[in-house]
Amino acid sequence: MAPIAFLTKSRQLIRPKSFKSISTFVHLHQEAELAEPPLPPSSPQTPLPPNPASGSPLYNQNWMNHIPSAGPGDAALIPAGLGFLRPNSAARMQSLSQSLDSKSLLDQFANWMASQRWAEMKQLFEFWIRSLDKSGKPNKPDVSLYNQYLRANLMIGASAGELLDLLAQMDDFGIIPNTASFNLVLKAMQKAGETKAAEKLIERMLQTGREYKESLPDDESYDLVIGMLFSKNQIDSALKYIDLTLKSGYMLSMKVFANCVQSCVSNGRLDTLVSIIERCKKMDQNKFVCPPWATCNYIADLATRSDNSELTYYALEFMAKWIARGEKARPAVHISADEGLVVSALGTAARTYNSKLLDGSWAVLKRSLRQKVPNPESYIGKIYAYANLGNLQKAFGTLHEFEIAHGNSKQEDTEGFFSPFHSLNPLVIACSKKGFETLDSVYYQLENLSKADPPYKSVAALNCIILGCANIWDVERAYLTFSSIESTFGLTPDIHSYNALICAFGKLSKADEAVKVFEHFVGLGVKPNMTTYSLLVDAHLVKRDPKAALSLISDMISAGYEPSKEMLKKVRRRSIREMDYESNDKVESLARNFKIRMGTECAKDVGCQVFSFALKSTLVSLHIVNFGFTTS
Repeated sequence: MAPIAFLTKSRQLIRPKSFKSISTFVHLHQEAELAEPPLPPSSPQTPLPPNPASGSPLYNQNWMNHIPSAGPGDAALIPAGLGFLRPNSAARMQSLSQSLDSKSLLDQFANWMASQRWAEMKQLFEFWIRSLDKSGKPNKPDVSLYNQYLRANLMIGASAGELLDLLAQMDDFGIIPNTASFNLVLKAMQKAGETKAAEKLIERMLQTGREYKESLPDDESYDLVIGMLFSKNQIDSALKYIDLTLKSGYMLSMKVFANCVQSCVSNGRLDTLVSIIERCKKMDQNKFVCPPWATCNYIADLATRSDNSELTYYALEFMAKWIARGEKARPAVHISADEGLVVSALGTAARTYNSKLLDGSWAVLKRSLRQKVPNPESYIGKIYAYANLGNLQKAFGTLHEFEIAHGNSKQEDTEGFFSPFHSLNPLVIACSKKGFETLDSVYYQLENLSKADPPYKSVAALNCIILGCANIWDVERAYLTFSSIESTFGLTPDIHSYNALICAFGKLSKADEAVKVFEHFVGLGVKPNMTTYSLLVDAHLVKRDPKAALSLISDMISAGYEPSKEMLKKVRRRSIREMDYESNDKVESLARNFKIRMGTECAKDVGCQVFSFALKSTLVSLHIVNFGFTTS
């Protein structure tokens, strides 16, 4: 006994894992091993079989058979040189299973899940259900414990079919699968891409849930199925389950919502996307659903291109939520919407007559700029929207803001921001929509505002009224309004004022008066622009005088402007109709000099041209005949 005691005090029986032997032969490293104490004769070495009266589902099986194979992790715990000392994993699992009740087993699984010991969880559960509890009855798992067994099988790569078989075995233990049980099977189906099986399984969950509420699908169940359907581009089926998700009162996950947005946008189903967003906004659970910032911009851009005002509004609303979140963060994160995108949204609001989108777009822009002045295009878009909506009061109010922000009387309006022919033309159309009734109403409101405190006087607003009078062919009212710029409002007419008056005279074929207006403001030192020359050319063409129009084009070229293709086509058309072929040749020469491809006229104009040449030939023939008759 002394040598054995000496060995137990001086050396370990099993070396640690860091032990490295010099030789690989096992017999060179054999060491003394203590014999295990014999078991008392009173303790049985083999457990009794299950009681047949207990109704165990394992009674007909060979209860003596154990799983002989050990887990792959157990083999790595013992060095290769000490293979004869490797413990029996099955025996260890069997011994552990006999010492655990259901609660202890669940705690053991919780510890092993952290280290992902899925194979050992599966093996221990199979041993445990073959063991007896303290009362001598077979262990019976509950649904939560069985779900851990299903999870272990899923993590080690079990297929959806194998999990369905395990799900069917729950009836042997008198367990009804709950939602978590079905979700584990759905995850396996998601990995395999089995969409049809997933739809059948969720229908089974709905049927089972009518009697057992714990089996109804939850938000995770719907997310798994919807994600599979979107991945297979089965949009209609996915939308059906999204509808079920919302009807059940569950929250739509951001991943599913992003997939929904992408699929609806890719397939052009914007109205469907609008209906889903509206339903989410009506529910408390989904009220705060907000897609990522990039997705918001993508939705807004596509919605403005399609003139979908409702979807554009929701996209801007999502962007406003992101801006508010950034402002509340510490440190603050300043997120700004693209001003060009907001201008597009204003255009959509104008074309669809959506005042809600108009107010929302401007609010997002002001919050994004943070006390900065919007660009002129933003003001023009807002004026355009209010003018289309017929809200002239707010339209002229926006024009006043525009003039304060960007109006500079000392700087020439080269961009045409305050031109009634270009940027402010929607306001002109709105003013002349009901004829002189609307024009007089706007004029009297401007006259009253000029006497207010502080007074509001605007040449741009009066120019819109002058051009509006020209649009209704009322040159007298246009001339009176032009005269009131100086006499009533105490302002000085600008080039746009003179252009509007020229337009009024030109529409009534009063080219001489239009030329006098031109000569008048040129004598005052006001420089004409391209619009001036274009209006004068139109006035001469209305009077059927292409030669005067070409003379004016020569003056325009001398002033540094180039004729447009549309202007030359108008002159050519009038020259052909008036059979002025000399003027037609000059037009062709100008087109070649400025490298303008005139192209061909429409069928009607070509017919007129052929008719004019035929008429000319006929007249020449008649002239020859008459000349011959006279000489004879």
